[in-house]
Parts: sequence; C-alpha cells; structure tokens
Amino acid sequence: MKYITLPDTLTGDTHLSFYLAMEEYVARHIDEPDCFFMWQVGPTVIIGRNQVLQNEVNTEYCRQHGIEMFRRKSGGGCVYADEGNIMLSVITRSDNVPFTFNRFMTMIIFVLQKLGVEAVGSTHNDVMIGDRKVCGTAFYQLPGHSIVHSTMLYETNMEHMLNAITPSAEKLQKKGIESVRQRITFLKDYISQNIGELKAFVRQTLCDGELQLTEADVEGIRRIEQEYLDREFIQRM
Repeated sequence: MKYITLPDTLTGDTHLSFYLAMEEYVARHIDEPDCFFMWQVGPTVIIGRNQVLQNEVNTEYCRQHGIEMFRRKSGGGCVYADEGNIMLSVITRSDNVPFTFNRFMTMIIFVLQKLGVEAVGSTHNDVMIGDRKVCGTAFYQLPGHSIVHSTMLYETNMEHMLNAITPSAEKLQKKGIESVRQRITFLKDYISQNIGELKAFVRQTLCDGELQLTEADVEGIRRIEQEYLDREFIQRM
C-alpha cells in the first residue's frame, strides 16, 4: 500500500474539506490499487451524507468557538475532530463493501495490537478497547473504488466534542461529558508514543512505499474541494 504525501511547497492552513477532496482525487486519478494517508485538522464537525445539520450540530456553539462544519459523502453519524485526532483515509480498487471494511478494520487492529493495545472490532465497524470506542469508520464508493475513512482518538477536547454535536441544552452539563467519556477512550492512555510517533508507526507498519502528489494534483484537489465548501451542500437535507 502506497502512502500519499503532498508537495513540500504546500503551505497555509488545510481544512477538512481539502482532505475529503483529496480522497476523491486519489480515487479518480492515482493509478495504485491501494493508497493510504493520514491527516489532522483544527476543531471541526463532520456530518454524514444523509444527516440534517440542524438536528445534529449545535451550530451556534460552533460559530462561537470557531469550530468548522462540513458534510462528507459517506454515511454514518456526526463526528467531532481536532488536532488530537488522527484521521485515516484508505482508497482501494475493491468494490466489495464487506471485504473492504473488514480489511480496513483488520489493519487498524493489527497496528494497535503491535503497540500492545488489546483492540478488537465491533459489529458497528468501530475499533474498541474493552467496551470503549477508540476508532470509528465510514465508507463510500466511487466508480471502481472504495473509500474508507476513520477517526482515531489519540485525545480530544471533550467540551467541544459534546457541545458541538449535541444541540440539547440538558446534555451540556458535566454529567453529559462524563457519560460520553465512559463510551470512548483515548490511545494516549494506553501507549507511550506521542501523536507524531504514533503516526510514524502506523505509516511504517501499513505502507511499503510513498507517492508524492504534484502541484497539478493539488490544483485538481482544490477544484473538487469547492463542492465541499458549498454552503448548500453542507446545509442540504
């Protein structure tokens, strides 16, 4: 599996919309059977393809705290991400959904077990440590390709995670944060590596080479990104 990197000349803040577009671009234009890359973003809420923004997101809280909001093309639930999460993207030529999901889950569990973490998969395509979720996944297809992306919790801002994706005021209390904390867990509590070292280990374990995109590729990604930045696309449904 090839690790996809960006040109060294790419500067400035790169938003979640760019990486979602990068997945599409790689699927449509990179001639490799299996590609993988990791990314991190500032505080962001990502809603699933069929979700209603106003039902899932506390938009006022997000605006007040500078949390961006985007819609992805895969299904699944609403997710909060920030610099404490590692976002994983796998692009493969397989059209077999169960096989692709199972392969992805197997890879992530393998990496974590090599680090000494007793990780297992769930029937909901989550990676668990005990009865707590550490990694969730979502999936969608393009012609001839499958894209699986995942949020791996190294750590995160729990206040933002709860408040940004929970509009109900009664769930904004401290007991709500404690309840969420009982359902998820952070990798930093199980491993000695910092987040940079973890990313390096994941890449070394899963990939056997690198493919660097060009400036022309970045321009192509930027064109696809415009759809993800469109306010009607984000707010539809």
